Amino acid sequence: MKISVDRNVVEFHPANEQETSELELLWRVMVDCLKDNKKMTPMGNYIPPGDTMARFVIEGIPGGKTVFSDKKSEKTCAYYCAVCNKYMNVKAGDDVPLCCGRLMEDMD
Repeated sequence: MKISVDRNVVEFHPANEQETSELELLWRVMVDCLKDNKKMTPMGNYIPPGDTMARFVIEGIPGGKTVFSDKKSEKTCAYYCAVCNKYMNVKAGDDVPLCCGRLMEDMD
């Protein structure tokens, strides 16, 4: 897929049938003719050559179910994900949540 950027306009040019159908699916998720269109927000980071993909979250679309680790929280506090900035309040003794493939961090 070719991506062109001209100031604040981004264009996606699919290179094959699979990319065309994936772009069509993205368009249908993002565009709502009767209501507000969705927005994509960057998630994590993209630093080549180490990173091979860029990740975005679509605002207004519910995400997956939160998964918890076997590690217990030592105190009642808020945990956050340094990748996507999700916050979650956890009570002392409850499992520490996992997000973006790793343990969420204690905000205190």
